[in-house]
Amino acid sequence: QVQLVESGGGLVQAGGSLRLSCAASGRTFSSAAMGWFRQAPGKEREFVATINWSGNTYYAISMKGRFTISRDNAENTVYLQMINLKPEDTAVYYCAATAPYRVGRKDYTDAYDYWGQGTQVTVSS
Repeated sequence: QVQLVESGGGLVQAGGSLRLSCAASGRTFSSAAMGWFRQAPGKEREFVATINWSGNTYYAISMKGRFTISRDNAENTVYLQMINLKPEDTAVYYCAATAPYRVGRKDYTDAYDYWGQGTQVTVSS
């Protein structure tokens, strides 16, 4: 069983930056692919970025260049660095983890087995 706890959300002005963290419990973190998703009010949960156990990353096209996903296996933590934030980035951001060494696409919610509770990011104009 894996538990995920996000932190680092908050209120920021447009153009600002935030770094989200997701701390994972359990011994399978280093073999899991990790992902970030977000959900704005009234919208479906949306893929943001993913990083696999080898450190390979993949981003949603609209976020590539502004968002960077990384992981620290020694700390069982995955990060999402966000720069040049826009009001449309306002959402609850969720961290997710797959079962160990799951292959295939990771840009959809059903690819993930574990989810955090989410952290609110609000970008004011």
